[in-house]
Amino acid sequence: MFYHIEGTVAELAPNLAVLDCGGLGFALNVTTNTLSRLKSGERAKLFVSESIGETNFDLFGFCDKSEKRCFEMLIGVSGIGPKAALSILSYNSPESLALAVLNDDTKALTVAPGIGKKIAQRVILELKDKIGKELGEQSFSLPAAAAPSAPAGENRALSDALAGLAVLGYSSQELSPVLKRMDLTGLDAQGIIKQVLKEFVR
Repeated sequence: MFYHIEGTVAELAPNLAVLDCGGLGFALNVTTNTLSRLKSGERAKLFVSESIGETNFDLFGFCDKSEKRCFEMLIGVSGIGPKAALSILSYNSPESLALAVLNDDTKALTVAPGIGKKIAQRVILELKDKIGKELGEQSFSLPAAAAPSAPAGENRALSDALAGLAVLGYSSQELSPVLKRMDLTGLDAQGIIKQVLKEFVR
C-alpha cells in the first residue's frame, strides 16, 4: 500500500502526473488543483490513494491530505467512481466541497464535467448523513470564539465549520487541540475550515 510518493516530476498531462523515483515512473491521476501546483523537473510529494481491481491498478495523487480525504469520501458515495470524484475536486476545494454539502448547493457540484443534478444530490445526501452520525458521536472542546458570549454569527460560523470538517473526515480528537490554539475571530465558516486545514499541513 502506498501512502505517498516523492520524486521528480517527469511528465504532466491533463489529470496526469508522472513522478520519477529512482528510475521508476509512477503515473498518478490528479485533480487540476494538484496539477497546477506541479512543475516539470521539480521534486514533488503526492499523497496516494489506490484503486485496485481485476483489470486495473490505478494510483491517484494529491498535493495535500485534505484533498485525498475528500476523494476517498466521494468514492464511498454510491455511484461515484474515481473519475467522477476527480472531476468534482477539480472544481471544488476541500472547504468549498464541505460547504456545498452543508448548504445543499448542487450547482457547486454540477459545474464539474460529468456530474449531473442527481449525482450531486446523492453526494450531498450521503455525506450529510455521515455528518449527522459523526457529530452525534463527537464532543468538541471549543476555543473562546464558541463561548456563549461570542456573537451569534461567530458561533454559527464555527458550527458550520465543524460540520464541514466532519465532511472531510476530521474527528474531534484531531480538531480539538488545533481549534484551541486558533483565533477564529471574524472568520466565516469557509475561512475557519481553510485555516484549520493549513494547520494540519504544517
